[in-house]
Amino acid sequence: SSGINAEWPLRPGNRRIKEKPERFQENQDEFDLIVTCQERVFDQVLENMSERGGNSCKMVHVINVEIKDNHDDATLGAFVIHELAKEICSSEDPEAEVEEIIDTMEKKKKQRFLYSPSFY
Repeated sequence: SSGINAEWPLRPGNRRIKEKPERFQENQDEFDLIVTCQERVFDQVLENMSERGGNSCKMVHVINVEIKDNHDDATLGAFVIHELAKEICSSEDPEAEVEEIIDTMEKKKKQRFLYSPSFY
């Protein structure tokens, strides 16, 4: 099974956002967009999604924005993720335009993102 079973202690800044560590594979909510910050986690999310079975045929966009685990890169990465999510959410047809939005953001930020559609 996937390696996303680990629960990491919350950093002090994260304590303001959530009460406790969360395990993606235990969450049954259906999201429109999932953003990861490490390629390893991106791969694990896709593996977990394929294990769920895809019964509802609802699409989810899974995007990795690689961020080094330090305060400065995490701060800059948060702004990149916010801008990316804002662009996708403000799109009239996100399913049709997400790859174009990612391409534009990659050029603007001079950073490569990983993208894969998946299904619930």
